[in-house]
Amino acid sequence: MDKTVTVVGAGLAGCEACWQLAENDIRVKLLEMKPEMMSPAHHSEHFAELVCSNSLRSDNVFNAVGLLKEEMRMLGSLIIRCADRNKVAAGSALAVDRTGFSSDVTQCIRSHPLIEVITGEVTRIPDGIVIIATGPLTSDLLCDSIAGLLPDNKFLYFFDAAAPIVAYDGIDMSNAFYASRYGKGTPDYINCPLSKDEYRLFRKELADASEALLSGFEDASVFEGCMPVEVMARRGEDTLRYGPLKPVGLIDPRTGRAPYAVVQLRRDNQKGTLYNLVGFQTHLTFKEQKRVFSLIPALKDAEFIRYGVMHRNTYIDSPRLLDRHYKLKAIPRIRFAGQITGVEGYVESAASGLLCGLQTAREIRGEEPYRLSSDTAIGALAGYISNTTIQDFQPMNVNFGIMEPLTFRVKGKRGKNEAIAKRSLTVLGDLLKTRRKE
Repeated sequence: MDKTVTVVGAGLAGCEACWQLAENDIRVKLLEMKPEMMSPAHHSEHFAELVCSNSLRSDNVFNAVGLLKEEMRMLGSLIIRCADRNKVAAGSALAVDRTGFSSDVTQCIRSHPLIEVITGEVTRIPDGIVIIATGPLTSDLLCDSIAGLLPDNKFLYFFDAAAPIVAYDGIDMSNAFYASRYGKGTPDYINCPLSKDEYRLFRKELADASEALLSGFEDASVFEGCMPVEVMARRGEDTLRYGPLKPVGLIDPRTGRAPYAVVQLRRDNQKGTLYNLVGFQTHLTFKEQKRVFSLIPALKDAEFIRYGVMHRNTYIDSPRLLDRHYKLKAIPRIRFAGQITGVEGYVESAASGLLCGLQTAREIRGEEPYRLSSDTAIGALAGYISNTTIQDFQPMNVNFGIMEPLTFRVKGKRGKNEAIAKRSLTVLGDLLKTRRKE
């Protein structure tokens, strides 16, 4: 093939798009600004960085994101393959050793004979067929170039946050215990209980703590799925106890009872030397994070390896701009993938890159695009970002609500979700059988 596709950005979406193209015999130029330039979300020179070990979330196929991952496995996803190879214990979640995962993805991309990696900042949209997968922190100059193509420079944004990470050695295990909620799976989480008085002091100090400066930040701009823990603390006395600090399904072996509140820690690497604070995305200053989070008894002497950060995520008004193959309707040679399209989450971003790369490869090879309906999770995401009836477009995680409803009644939410998942895997399996016959 004499066609070459340019992919801008080596995050999960960009790497997945590159892989799908290259595995379909299409040459790829991958343009990545690291390590020459680093955004606030970047910490290493490797591709496909994750902010925490559980960024890929549930691996249960009857959960929407678990279903999406299974579909991606069936479609030959590089991201899911590398995640499976770097899995760490986390109950039913697909948690990974972040360093091992990113290194694995980077090695696969750099060693592929049809992928050429070019380092440096991209300041304008390249010529030819291009997939823009620059993520939620697209550099200002490239943003300006993209905005020039969009009606009324139509960009949107929301705020996203990452949780702190502590060293295992600094956790006081005399004030903590291992368990998974409701006893599901293996007891992989460290649970840090708080009494009623400890919880009230912690909530008050958290609500009153000082935030880092961020121009234009307002609570209303916070994406609900990644709401900073201090914002939750301000919303009511028990908001945290119904959120990340809920004690339901956990029994403290020292007392035989459920604690008043619980902070959960999740393993962040395979060695188990690092743990992140589950649900503790925050915009507090680093000094305040150390002071307030040390009020948790089990973390009173904790060493914070990484403090939480918050940054702006940028995305385009996709329903007005993109088709369901992630192509810019006004200029079809330009395609988008990842969070810049308004899919929310690492798995969803990788899925959009997979589909965009796969469909682009088929187009170049003179083949019809796959007709992935909303019966499948990956098709439902594509349908969501291209749904012109959506007026107030907001980033969306994959969920059963955006998938095609069942044509028959099933008792209970769980039963309905299982039926949708089984239908999805059947539909995709039939499609892949057809592909093998081509």
